[in-house]
Amino acid sequence: MTTPVERLQAALETLGLKAVEARLENLLEEAAKKEPSYADFLQDLLSCEVEVRRTRYLRARLQLAHFPFVKTFEQFDFGFQPSIDERQIRELRSLRFIHDASNVIFLGPPGVGKTHLSIALAEAAIRSGLGAYFITAHDLAGDLGRAYREGRLDRRMRVYLAPKLLVIDEVGYLPLDDLGTTIFFQLVSARYERGSIILTSNKSYADWGSIFGDSIIATAILDRLLHHSTTINIRGESYRLKDRRKAGLVPPRAQEAAGAPPSLATDSVPPRTRHKTALGSTASAAKEASF
Repeated sequence: MTTPVERLQAALETLGLKAVEARLENLLEEAAKKEPSYADFLQDLLSCEVEVRRTRYLRARLQLAHFPFVKTFEQFDFGFQPSIDERQIRELRSLRFIHDASNVIFLGPPGVGKTHLSIALAEAAIRSGLGAYFITAHDLAGDLGRAYREGRLDRRMRVYLAPKLLVIDEVGYLPLDDLGTTIFFQLVSARYERGSIILTSNKSYADWGSIFGDSIIATAILDRLLHHSTTINIRGESYRLKDRRKAGLVPPRAQEAAGAPPSLATDSVPPRTRHKTALGSTASAAKEASF
Protein backbone atom coordinates (compact mmCIF):
# COMPACT_ATOMS: atom_id res chain seq x y z
CA MET A 1 0.00 0.00 0.00
CA THR A 2 1.41 3.35 -1.06
CA THR A 3 1.83 6.29 1.31
CA PRO A 4 0.27 9.72 0.75
CA VAL A 5 3.69 11.12 -0.15
CA GLU A 6 4.24 8.39 -2.74
CA ARG A 7 0.83 9.05 -4.26
CA LEU A 8 1.60 12.76 -4.33
CA GLN A 9 4.93 12.10 -6.05
CA ALA A 10 3.18 9.93 -8.62
CA ALA A 11 0.66 12.69 -9.29
CA LEU A 12 3.44 15.26 -9.69
CA GLU A 13 5.25 12.97 -12.12
CA THR A 14 2.05 12.50 -14.14
CA LEU A 15 1.57 16.27 -14.32
CA GLY A 16 5.19 16.80 -15.31
CA LEU A 17 5.99 18.92 -12.25
CA LYS A 18 9.51 17.58 -11.93
CA ALA A 19 10.92 20.49 -9.94
CA VAL A 20 8.21 20.14 -7.29
CA GLU A 21 8.67 16.38 -7.22
CA ALA A 22 12.42 16.76 -6.65
CA ARG A 23 11.95 19.16 -3.73
CA LEU A 24 8.78 17.66 -2.25
CA GLU A 25 10.31 15.97 0.79
CA ASN A 26 12.36 19.06 1.74
CA LEU A 27 9.31 21.29 1.38
CA LEU A 28 7.25 18.93 3.54
CA GLU A 29 9.93 18.96 6.24
CA GLU A 30 10.08 22.76 6.21
CA ALA A 31 6.30 22.96 6.37
CA ALA A 32 6.24 20.64 9.40
CA LYS A 33 8.61 23.01 11.23
CA LYS A 34 7.12 26.37 10.20
CA GLU A 35 3.47 25.29 9.92
CA PRO A 36 2.59 27.72 7.12
CA SER A 37 -0.98 28.26 5.94
CA TYR A 38 -2.25 26.05 3.14
CA ALA A 39 -1.97 28.96 0.70
CA ASP A 40 1.63 29.72 1.68
CA PHE A 41 2.62 26.08 1.40
CA LEU A 42 1.01 25.79 -2.02
CA GLN A 43 2.77 28.95 -3.13
CA ASP A 44 6.16 27.61 -2.00
CA LEU A 45 5.38 24.32 -3.71
CA LEU A 46 4.59 25.88 -7.08
CA SER A 47 7.16 28.69 -6.97
CA CYS A 48 10.05 26.31 -7.38
CA GLU A 49 8.41 24.85 -10.50
CA VAL A 50 7.75 28.31 -11.92
CA GLU A 51 11.37 29.35 -11.33
CA VAL A 52 12.80 26.23 -12.95
CA ARG A 53 10.57 26.62 -15.99
CA ARG A 54 11.41 30.30 -16.31
CA THR A 55 15.13 29.50 -16.16
CA ARG A 56 14.67 26.81 -18.81
CA TYR A 57 12.67 29.20 -21.00
CA LEU A 58 15.27 31.97 -20.73
CA ARG A 59 18.09 29.55 -21.51
CA ALA A 60 16.29 28.39 -24.64
CA ARG A 61 15.50 31.94 -25.79
CA LEU A 62 19.09 33.03 -25.22
CA GLN A 63 20.31 30.12 -27.33
CA LEU A 64 17.83 30.94 -30.10
CA ALA A 65 19.05 34.54 -30.10
CA HIS A 66 22.44 33.32 -31.43
CA PHE A 67 24.54 35.60 -29.24
CA PRO A 68 28.25 34.98 -29.92
CA PHE A 69 28.87 35.41 -26.18
CA VAL A 70 27.01 36.56 -23.09
CA LYS A 71 27.60 40.15 -21.97
CA THR A 72 25.84 42.13 -19.26
CA PHE A 73 25.72 45.79 -18.26
CA GLU A 74 27.42 44.91 -14.99
CA GLN A 75 30.45 43.68 -16.94
CA PHE A 76 30.81 46.89 -18.92
CA ASP A 77 33.51 49.30 -17.73
CA PHE A 78 31.92 52.73 -18.19
CA GLY A 79 34.96 54.32 -16.55
CA PHE A 80 37.10 53.10 -19.44
CA GLN A 81 34.76 54.71 -22.00
CA PRO A 82 33.95 58.19 -20.61
CA SER A 83 32.45 59.30 -23.94
CA ILE A 84 29.38 57.17 -23.14
CA ASP A 85 26.57 58.90 -21.28
CA GLU A 86 25.48 56.39 -18.63
CA ARG A 87 22.14 58.15 -18.25
CA GLN A 88 21.46 57.50 -21.92
CA ILE A 89 22.31 53.82 -21.47
CA ARG A 90 20.03 53.62 -18.41
CA GLU A 91 17.21 55.02 -20.52
CA LEU A 92 17.84 52.37 -23.15
CA ARG A 93 17.82 49.70 -20.44
CA SER A 94 14.18 50.60 -19.78
CA LEU A 95 13.56 49.02 -23.23
CA ARG A 96 11.11 51.79 -24.07
CA PHE A 97 12.74 52.05 -27.48
CA ILE A 98 11.57 48.52 -28.28
CA HIS A 99 7.98 49.29 -27.33
CA ASP A 100 8.23 52.38 -29.57
CA ALA A 101 9.74 50.36 -32.45
CA SER A 102 12.70 52.73 -32.39
CA ASN A 103 16.31 51.94 -33.31
CA VAL A 104 19.68 52.22 -31.55
CA ILE A 105 22.88 52.73 -33.52
CA PHE A 106 26.31 52.35 -31.92
CA LEU A 107 29.16 53.97 -33.85
CA GLY A 108 32.83 53.71 -33.01
CA PRO A 109 36.15 52.02 -33.76
CA PRO A 110 36.72 48.32 -32.97
CA GLY A 111 36.89 47.22 -29.35
CA VAL A 112 35.06 50.12 -27.70
CA GLY A 113 32.05 48.09 -26.52
CA LYS A 114 29.47 48.42 -29.31
CA THR A 115 28.73 44.70 -29.48
CA HIS A 116 28.89 44.34 -25.69
CA LEU A 117 26.19 46.96 -25.13
CA SER A 118 24.09 45.60 -27.99
CA ILE A 119 24.07 42.09 -26.54
CA ALA A 120 23.38 43.40 -23.04
CA LEU A 121 20.31 45.26 -24.33
CA ALA A 122 19.14 42.24 -26.29
CA GLU A 123 19.57 39.96 -23.29
CA ALA A 124 17.59 42.38 -21.15
CA ALA A 125 14.85 42.31 -23.79
CA ILE A 126 14.70 38.51 -23.66
CA ARG A 127 14.56 38.48 -19.86
CA SER A 128 11.64 40.92 -20.12
CA GLY A 129 9.74 38.54 -22.38
CA LEU A 130 10.62 40.26 -25.66
CA GLY A 131 12.15 38.36 -28.56
CA ALA A 132 15.63 39.22 -29.83
CA TYR A 133 17.96 37.90 -32.51
CA PHE A 134 21.65 38.61 -33.22
CA ILE A 135 23.52 38.40 -36.53
CA THR A 136 26.39 40.17 -38.26
CA ALA A 137 25.65 42.20 -41.37
CA HIS A 138 27.85 39.94 -43.49
CA ASP A 139 26.13 36.75 -42.28
CA LEU A 140 22.72 38.37 -42.72
CA ALA A 141 23.42 39.28 -46.34
CA GLY A 142 24.83 35.83 -47.02
CA ASP A 143 21.89 34.01 -45.45
CA LEU A 144 19.22 36.03 -47.20
CA GLY A 145 21.20 36.00 -50.45
CA ARG A 146 21.15 32.20 -50.47
CA ALA A 147 17.45 32.22 -49.67
CA TYR A 148 16.82 34.59 -52.61
CA ARG A 149 18.71 32.40 -55.05
CA GLU A 150 16.82 29.32 -53.81
CA GLY A 151 13.45 31.02 -54.14
CA ARG A 152 12.64 31.08 -50.41
CA LEU A 153 13.43 34.67 -49.49
CA ASP A 154 9.97 35.49 -48.13
CA ARG A 155 10.04 32.55 -45.73
CA ARG A 156 13.59 33.22 -44.56
CA MET A 157 12.96 36.94 -44.17
CA ARG A 158 10.34 36.15 -41.52
CA VAL A 159 13.14 34.91 -39.24
CA TYR A 160 14.46 38.47 -39.11
CA LEU A 161 11.09 40.18 -39.02
CA ALA A 162 9.59 38.17 -36.16
CA PRO A 163 11.72 39.32 -33.18
CA LYS A 164 10.82 42.55 -31.43
CA LEU A 165 14.53 43.38 -31.49
CA LEU A 166 17.03 42.56 -34.24
CA VAL A 167 20.74 43.18 -33.59
CA ILE A 168 22.81 43.67 -36.76
CA ASP A 169 26.47 43.76 -35.84
CA GLU A 170 29.55 44.94 -37.76
CA VAL A 171 27.91 46.97 -40.49
CA GLY A 172 30.75 48.34 -42.60
CA TYR A 173 33.48 45.87 -41.69
CA LEU A 174 32.93 44.18 -45.07
CA PRO A 175 31.23 45.78 -48.09
CA LEU A 176 28.02 44.24 -49.41
CA ASP A 177 27.43 43.26 -53.02
CA ASP A 178 24.42 44.49 -55.01
CA LEU A 179 22.16 41.65 -53.87
CA GLY A 180 23.22 42.03 -50.24
CA THR A 181 22.59 45.76 -50.39
CA THR A 182 19.11 45.32 -51.86
CA ILE A 183 18.15 42.68 -49.32
CA PHE A 184 19.47 44.82 -46.45
CA PHE A 185 17.34 47.69 -47.70
CA GLN A 186 14.30 45.40 -47.90
CA LEU A 187 14.78 44.20 -44.33
CA VAL A 188 15.20 47.68 -42.89
CA SER A 189 12.13 48.85 -44.83
CA ALA A 190 10.05 45.89 -43.65
CA ARG A 191 10.95 46.51 -39.99
CA TYR A 192 10.46 50.28 -40.25
CA GLU A 193 8.08 51.40 -37.46
CA ARG A 194 7.25 47.74 -36.79
CA GLY A 195 10.28 46.40 -34.93
CA SER A 196 13.46 47.74 -33.39
CA ILE A 197 16.97 47.37 -34.77
CA ILE A 198 20.21 47.72 -32.87
CA LEU A 199 23.02 48.28 -35.32
CA THR A 200 26.77 48.61 -34.77
CA SER A 201 29.20 50.15 -37.25
CA ASN A 202 32.77 51.37 -37.41
CA LYS A 203 31.87 53.77 -40.22
CA SER A 204 30.41 57.26 -40.04
CA TYR A 205 27.10 57.85 -41.77
CA ALA A 206 28.93 59.81 -44.47
CA ASP A 207 30.84 56.62 -45.36
CA TRP A 208 27.83 54.35 -45.70
CA GLY A 209 27.76 54.84 -49.45
CA SER A 210 30.98 52.79 -49.63
CA ILE A 211 29.45 50.05 -47.45
CA PHE A 212 26.48 49.55 -49.73
CA GLY A 213 28.20 50.53 -52.96
CA ASP A 214 25.58 53.16 -53.70
CA SER A 215 24.99 56.46 -51.93
CA ILE A 216 21.32 56.55 -53.00
CA ILE A 217 20.47 53.24 -51.35
CA ALA A 218 22.62 54.17 -48.33
CA THR A 219 20.56 57.36 -47.99
CA ALA A 220 17.32 55.36 -48.21
CA ILE A 221 18.53 52.95 -45.51
CA LEU A 222 19.62 55.78 -43.23
CA ASP A 223 16.33 57.57 -43.79
CA ARG A 224 14.41 54.66 -42.30
CA LEU A 225 16.91 53.85 -39.57
CA LEU A 226 17.33 57.39 -38.29
CA HIS A 227 13.70 58.51 -38.36
CA HIS A 228 13.10 56.94 -34.93
CA SER A 229 16.51 56.28 -33.44
CA THR A 230 19.21 56.97 -30.88
CA THR A 231 22.80 57.27 -32.10
CA ILE A 232 25.59 56.64 -29.60
CA ASN A 233 29.14 57.55 -30.59
CA ILE A 234 31.87 55.82 -28.61
CA ARG A 235 35.21 57.60 -28.98
CA GLY A 236 37.57 55.63 -26.80
CA GLU A 237 40.36 53.08 -26.94
CA SER A 238 39.91 49.39 -27.57
CA TYR A 239 39.14 47.66 -24.27
CA ARG A 240 40.65 44.46 -25.62
CA LEU A 241 44.01 46.20 -26.15
CA LYS A 242 44.12 48.24 -22.94
CA ASP A 243 46.57 45.96 -21.12
CA ARG A 244 48.88 45.68 -24.13
CA ARG A 245 48.72 49.43 -24.65
CA LYS A 246 49.68 50.04 -21.01
CA ALA A 247 52.65 47.74 -21.46
CA GLY A 248 53.74 49.71 -24.54
CA LEU A 249 53.12 46.76 -26.87
CA VAL A 250 50.50 48.68 -28.87
CA PRO A 251 51.21 52.26 -30.01
CA PRO A 252 48.55 54.98 -29.59
CA ARG A 253 46.10 55.28 -32.41
CA ALA A 254 47.18 57.64 -35.14
CA GLN A 255 43.80 59.31 -35.09
CA GLU A 256 44.09 59.97 -31.36
CA ALA A 257 47.59 61.39 -31.73
CA ALA A 258 46.45 63.69 -34.54
CA GLY A 259 43.17 64.57 -32.83
CA ALA A 260 40.17 62.33 -33.53
CA PRO A 261 37.03 63.81 -35.07
CA PRO A 262 34.38 64.62 -32.47
CA SER A 263 31.74 62.30 -33.85
CA LEU A 264 31.23 59.48 -36.30
CA ALA A 265 27.72 60.61 -37.03
CA THR A 266 27.02 63.44 -39.44
CA ASP A 267 24.72 66.31 -38.62
CA SER A 268 22.68 65.90 -41.76
CA VAL A 269 19.79 63.45 -41.75
CA PRO A 270 18.44 62.29 -45.12
CA PRO A 271 14.90 63.39 -45.93
CA ARG A 272 12.16 60.97 -45.02
CA THR A 273 10.58 58.77 -47.65
CA ARG A 274 7.62 56.45 -47.43
CA HIS A 275 8.32 54.42 -50.57
CA LYS A 276 9.27 50.78 -50.18
CA THR A 277 10.13 48.03 -52.64
CA ALA A 278 8.81 44.49 -52.81
CA LEU A 279 10.88 41.64 -51.45
CA GLY A 280 13.21 40.19 -54.01
CA SER A 281 13.43 43.39 -56.06
CA THR A 282 16.60 44.40 -57.86
CA ALA A 283 19.13 46.97 -56.72
CA SER A 284 17.94 49.42 -59.37
CA ALA A 285 14.37 49.12 -58.07
CA ALA A 286 15.60 49.83 -54.58
CA LYS A 287 17.29 53.00 -55.84
CA GLU A 288 14.10 54.14 -57.50
CA ALA A 289 12.13 53.54 -54.29
CA SER A 290 14.48 55.77 -52.32
CA PHE A 291 13.33 58.90 -54.09
